[in-house]
Amino acid sequence: MRDEIVRALNEIGIERTFAIQELTLPLAMAGDDLIGQARTGMGKTFGFGVPLLHRIVTAANGTAALDGTPRALIIVPTRELCIQVARDLENASKYLRVGDRGLQVLPIYGGRPYETQIAALQKGVDVVVGTPGRLLDLANQSHLILGKVGVLVLDEADEMLDLGFLPDIERLMGMVPDKRQTLLFSATMPGPIITLARTFLTQPTHIRAEEAESSAVHDRTSQHIYRAHALDKAEMVARVLQAEGRGATMIFTRTKRTAQKVADDLAERGFSVGAVHGDLGQVAREKALKSFRNGKVDVLVATDVAARGIDIDDVTHVINYQCPEDEKTYVHRIGRTGRAGRTGIAVTLVDWDDIPRWQLIDKALSLGIPDPVETYSSSPHLYEEMAIPADAKGTVRKPKAAEPAAEKKSKPAAAASSDSDSTEESTAPKRTRTRRRTRSGDEGTGATQSGVTATASASATAPAATGDAAADDASKPRRRRRRRPVAAGAATAAE
Repeated sequence: MRDEIVRALNEIGIERTFAIQELTLPLAMAGDDLIGQARTGMGKTFGFGVPLLHRIVTAANGTAALDGTPRALIIVPTRELCIQVARDLENASKYLRVGDRGLQVLPIYGGRPYETQIAALQKGVDVVVGTPGRLLDLANQSHLILGKVGVLVLDEADEMLDLGFLPDIERLMGMVPDKRQTLLFSATMPGPIITLARTFLTQPTHIRAEEAESSAVHDRTSQHIYRAHALDKAEMVARVLQAEGRGATMIFTRTKRTAQKVADDLAERGFSVGAVHGDLGQVAREKALKSFRNGKVDVLVATDVAARGIDIDDVTHVINYQCPEDEKTYVHRIGRTGRAGRTGIAVTLVDWDDIPRWQLIDKALSLGIPDPVETYSSSPHLYEEMAIPADAKGTVRKPKAAEPAAEKKSKPAAAASSDSDSTEESTAPKRTRTRRRTRSGDEGTGATQSGVTATASASATAPAATGDAAADDASKPRRRRRRRPVAAGAATAAE
């Protein structure tokens, strides 16, 4: 391996290889096609990223071959994974030089302006990491040139299949040269992925980083499954978040609406929480992830799709607020903890309606917990198993200091409300009197006329009205226009 890459990896604390890396590095550096299969969190990114950087920099006996046209393409399923992979490659290529410049790695994904990405491509890029949709758009517009790509990587291929990206991937793979190295990485190998590998890979070596009979779940992850009532889940989560030794925590939901609801509820209870889901803009999602990574927020609520690519080693707890759809989703969710040799705790809350779904997951993964124990936020075994302090409540701090301010704000609001009411009352009586006069038989005035018009009409028909005032009222165009039904009476009064 090039000394520049080794030096950069040492600076970020990577000094030894994981199993998948140890097996893939020799083959990938030699230029062979391969299929890498390992559980999530086992270091697949550097398993393909390090040999990719090594090969494109040392190709053609030097760096002259790099001319700003992409030489490596990495396709990933989600925006968050795109950002994560690009960041890892930037860290590993920190000291690599191409002439008088550094190696350029560009993430391309949706939710960001086209103009900035097009400008970066025109300036010159060596490695492109992107999601299928945006990559295909830029390639079709001839902004992304794929004719010189020498290394193609498909990361999380099974997830791209689940998200329906397979047709886009096939079109992208048809745009790159036939003479290339292709690396496919996936946690599982469903039939369509095997077909894809047979179609686009040349005599690939299939590498599996663990024994065939090993569990799909990390051995270092402690799993706890509870049968919970939907109305009590928020209280249970609030208490689990107060467990001893809890660090960064991820909470998973099935729907975007539930994710935002849980995040808002936990924020009201006093927790530092962020949310990542499809209803949020890309800027808001990246801001929440950045806060979670740097520790400003220690609870992140996310949907399944948005959580792909959130690679944070020190996540201590994962909470499944809603039961996963299937066993693959369950594996990927709890794979966010217990990463890189660390231990983790996974808590799954199963509603009564989700028991059949959970039993299928339990059977597929041979967990041996088909009937979770009925649990509430006050259950003693929850406190004992989660190491929750006995005095833990549903909130961690009450916003007492905010109450006076709220009251102060409410008073001006009430005053403003009373002011507005008085303003309405200044005009409302006229409308009220108008309606009463109309009901009493005042001819020619409709219920829809304004109070000013009705008052003018009344003064016009009253014999005691002053002649000058009545004449002035009759002479005004606006009032005369609205008093057409009683024009005769007005003329009499004017006379």
